[in-house]
Amino acid sequence: MAPLVKAPTEGDLLKLDLDKNYTREAVTLLAGTDYEIGSVLGQFTSGDNDGKYALSPNAAGEPDTGEQVAAGVLIQAVDASDGDATGIIIKRGPAIVARDMLVYDDSVDDSTKVEAKLAQLTTLGIVARENV
Repeated sequence: MAPLVKAPTEGDLLKLDLDKNYTREAVTLLAGTDYEIGSVLGQFTSGDNDGKYALSPNAAGEPDTGEQVAAGVLIQAVDASDGDATGIIIKRGPAIVARDMLVYDDSVDDSTKVEAKLAQLTTLGIVARENV
Protein backbone atom coordinates (compact mmCIF):
# COMPACT_ATOMS: atom_id res chain seq x y z
CA MET A 1 0.00 0.00 0.00
CA ALA A 2 1.38 3.39 -0.98
CA PRO A 3 1.99 5.85 1.85
CA LEU A 4 -0.28 8.85 2.14
CA VAL A 5 1.45 12.14 1.44
CA LYS A 6 -0.06 15.37 2.66
CA ALA A 7 0.17 18.31 0.27
CA PRO A 8 2.01 21.40 1.57
CA THR A 9 -0.22 23.89 3.38
CA GLU A 10 -0.17 27.59 4.11
CA GLY A 11 1.10 26.74 7.61
CA ASP A 12 4.10 24.91 6.15
CA LEU A 13 5.05 28.00 4.14
CA LEU A 14 4.02 30.96 6.24
CA LYS A 15 5.66 31.18 9.66
CA LEU A 16 4.79 34.78 10.60
CA ASP A 17 2.11 37.03 9.16
CA LEU A 18 1.32 39.83 11.59
CA ASP A 19 -1.67 41.39 9.84
CA LYS A 20 -3.39 39.42 7.07
CA ASN A 21 -5.38 42.49 6.05
CA TYR A 22 -2.11 44.34 5.36
CA THR A 23 0.28 41.68 4.07
CA ARG A 24 -1.96 39.78 1.67
CA GLU A 25 -3.41 40.70 -1.72
CA ALA A 26 -5.57 38.90 -4.26
CA VAL A 27 -3.81 39.08 -7.63
CA THR A 28 -4.29 37.84 -11.19
CA LEU A 29 -1.92 35.03 -12.16
CA LEU A 30 -0.88 34.80 -15.80
CA ALA A 31 -2.34 31.86 -17.72
CA GLY A 32 -0.23 28.90 -18.75
CA THR A 33 1.18 27.69 -15.43
CA ASP A 34 0.10 25.41 -12.60
CA TYR A 35 1.50 27.53 -9.75
CA GLU A 36 2.76 25.78 -6.62
CA ILE A 37 2.37 27.04 -3.09
CA GLY A 38 5.45 29.15 -2.30
CA SER A 39 5.94 30.39 -5.87
CA VAL A 40 8.07 33.54 -5.97
CA LEU A 41 6.18 35.88 -8.28
CA GLY A 42 6.97 39.03 -10.20
CA GLN A 43 4.47 41.60 -11.44
CA PHE A 44 4.26 42.74 -15.04
CA THR A 45 4.54 46.53 -15.02
CA SER A 46 4.03 47.10 -18.75
CA GLY A 47 2.94 45.34 -21.91
CA ASP A 48 -0.08 43.16 -22.64
CA ASN A 49 0.07 41.49 -19.21
CA ASP A 50 0.38 44.71 -17.18
CA GLY A 51 -0.67 44.14 -13.57
CA LYS A 52 -0.63 40.33 -13.76
CA TYR A 53 1.77 38.10 -11.83
CA ALA A 54 3.93 35.17 -12.97
CA LEU A 55 6.97 33.26 -11.75
CA SER A 56 9.75 35.83 -11.43
CA PRO A 57 12.57 35.07 -13.89
CA ASN A 58 16.23 35.73 -13.19
CA ALA A 59 16.58 38.54 -15.73
CA ALA A 60 14.47 40.93 -17.75
CA GLY A 61 13.24 39.83 -21.14
CA GLU A 62 13.01 41.86 -24.32
CA PRO A 63 11.19 44.13 -23.89
CA ASP A 64 11.59 44.59 -20.14
CA THR A 65 8.12 44.15 -18.62
CA GLY A 66 9.14 44.19 -14.94
CA GLU A 67 8.35 40.66 -13.77
CA GLN A 68 12.03 39.90 -13.07
CA VAL A 69 11.71 41.72 -9.72
CA ALA A 70 10.20 39.51 -7.01
CA ALA A 71 6.92 41.07 -5.87
CA GLY A 72 5.40 38.43 -3.60
CA VAL A 73 4.98 34.80 -2.59
CA LEU A 74 1.93 32.71 -3.48
CA ILE A 75 0.36 31.16 -0.37
CA GLN A 76 -1.83 28.60 -2.14
CA ALA A 77 -1.48 26.37 -5.16
CA VAL A 78 -3.36 27.76 -8.18
CA ASP A 79 -3.86 26.05 -11.54
CA ALA A 80 -3.85 28.76 -14.20
CA SER A 81 -3.05 26.32 -17.01
CA ASP A 82 -6.19 27.11 -18.98
CA GLY A 83 -6.56 30.82 -18.26
CA ASP A 84 -5.74 33.66 -15.91
CA ALA A 85 -6.65 32.85 -12.30
CA THR A 86 -6.83 34.63 -8.96
CA GLY A 87 -4.35 33.80 -6.22
CA ILE A 88 -3.52 35.14 -2.77
CA ILE A 89 0.03 36.36 -2.21
CA ILE A 90 2.09 37.78 0.61
CA LYS A 91 2.83 41.14 -1.01
CA ARG A 92 4.49 42.92 1.90
CA GLY A 93 5.74 42.19 5.37
CA PRO A 94 6.29 41.85 8.12
CA ALA A 95 6.23 38.18 7.19
CA ILE A 96 8.48 35.15 7.55
CA VAL A 97 8.33 32.25 5.09
CA ALA A 98 10.05 28.86 5.14
CA ARG A 99 12.97 29.12 2.73
CA ASP A 100 12.77 25.47 1.67
CA MET A 101 9.15 25.95 0.57
CA LEU A 102 9.93 28.67 -1.99
CA VAL A 103 9.52 27.77 -5.66
CA TYR A 104 11.42 29.68 -8.34
CA ASP A 105 11.25 30.12 -12.09
CA ASP A 106 13.50 27.64 -13.94
CA SER A 107 15.91 30.49 -14.80
CA VAL A 108 16.67 30.99 -11.08
CA ASP A 109 18.99 28.00 -11.16
CA ASP A 110 21.91 28.66 -8.80
CA SER A 111 22.54 29.97 -5.30
CA THR A 112 23.53 33.46 -6.47
CA LYS A 113 20.24 33.88 -8.33
CA VAL A 114 18.26 32.49 -5.38
CA GLU A 115 19.99 34.93 -3.02
CA ALA A 116 19.09 37.80 -5.37
CA LYS A 117 15.41 36.78 -5.24
CA LEU A 118 15.56 36.51 -1.45
CA ALA A 119 17.07 40.00 -1.27
CA GLN A 120 14.23 41.33 -3.43
CA LEU A 121 11.68 39.74 -1.08
CA THR A 122 13.48 41.18 1.94
CA THR A 123 13.02 44.70 0.56
CA LEU A 124 9.26 43.98 0.75
CA GLY A 125 9.56 42.88 4.39
CA ILE A 126 9.25 39.18 3.48
CA VAL A 127 12.05 37.24 5.14
CA ALA A 128 12.88 33.63 4.25
CA ARG A 129 14.25 31.54 7.11
CA GLU A 130 15.63 28.02 7.26
CA ASN A 131 14.43 25.56 9.89
CA VAL A 132 11.32 27.45 10.94
